[in-house]
Amino acid sequence: MNRRPFLAFALAETLSISGTRLSTIAIPWLVLTTTGSPVLTGFVAMAEMLPYVVAKALSGPLIDRVGPKRLAIWCDLASVLVVGLVPLLALAGMLRFELLLPIVIAMGILRGPSDAAKVSMVPDIARLAAVPLERVTGVAGIIERFASTVGAAVAGGLIALIGPGMALALNAATFALAAIVVAGGIPAIRAEPPETRAPYFIELREGFDFIRRDALLVGIVIMITATNLLDAAYSAVLLPVWTQNSGHDAALLGLLFAVMSAASIAGAAIATAAGERLPRLTIYILAFLLAGLPRFAVFAIDAPLIAGFVTLGVAGFASGFINPILNAVIFERIPPPMIGRASALVGALAWALIPFGGLLGGALIALIGLGPALWLTGFAYFAATLLPLARRSFRSFGSRPGAAQSA
Repeated sequence: MNRRPFLAFALAETLSISGTRLSTIAIPWLVLTTTGSPVLTGFVAMAEMLPYVVAKALSGPLIDRVGPKRLAIWCDLASVLVVGLVPLLALAGMLRFELLLPIVIAMGILRGPSDAAKVSMVPDIARLAAVPLERVTGVAGIIERFASTVGAAVAGGLIALIGPGMALALNAATFALAAIVVAGGIPAIRAEPPETRAPYFIELREGFDFIRRDALLVGIVIMITATNLLDAAYSAVLLPVWTQNSGHDAALLGLLFAVMSAASIAGAAIATAAGERLPRLTIYILAFLLAGLPRFAVFAIDAPLIAGFVTLGVAGFASGFINPILNAVIFERIPPPMIGRASALVGALAWALIPFGGLLGGALIALIGLGPALWLTGFAYFAATLLPLARRSFRSFGSRPGAAQSA
């Protein structure tokens, strides 16, 4: 048993996600304060996210060819140079939108493969540390949720203190530290020998064909893609508009998100400790029943504010169980030679509609009003998570075909 790779992976994920949370707050704020344009602010967010999704989807064969460790280090070191341009331009008084835009696009192009490479390490980290897959995926979930609560608050304070441009110097530092941790703490993992390599786009097609032939993976990808779109509409537009219409300010909105994120840490912690012993299909159903429709409905009916906090707390706790189990199921179904290209495609497809969530939420409010929009998205969430159970192939979600190799 070797826990060093497990600890190194956890630290590298903490650094990467914390830095990403900083940039997702700093860059839009920088554009908004320098241009005063909400349109340009939304455009720059999409300018990072779309290249991120495309680069992640295309990175799979490269992960399998050179190994995830090497690719993660390369991308993180390149990100140090790219992100570091922002504070340098800020110091020189040259930070303008037309210079920031290509930097943001390059950040997305580099972050997609880096994230995909780190995620594809999960099965090997579990094997090296002799821990169940749910333990590693659960730790990743805890880190992500912790960064959403604490990391975002720290980022906001830092941006207020030294400005968004200079705050990105810390983002560059987190990429550098993540590269050092991966280089020193994780052994070389899976690289294809040159003689076994097919042409790049044939390998990419092989990853897509593998996912397409696995009915359970197809069901999971469709479900995650749909719920991510609805979650983006909820967090970017629906809940902020409800907060404003109810006479509250951004402080309450932040508190609502913090309650759900903090509760999700507790759920993810339990899933991490006991996930391998929990009945997967039962947990999946219960978690989505609690984490889906109720948090839309409670604001649609204008329930008392305390009911909103309780509902979000319960929803957050339940949601903490979802990703550790989902990710374990995904990795168990992908053979080791296919991990890079298949897991990268799954991740990219899952994120593909997130950039359009805000557009969906705004369009629904404009067409049918806030209350009906909340009900419609809530029931769509309910359908997206539970309708897959009508397919017989999805019921194999509860089995553990890879338990032996992940123990």
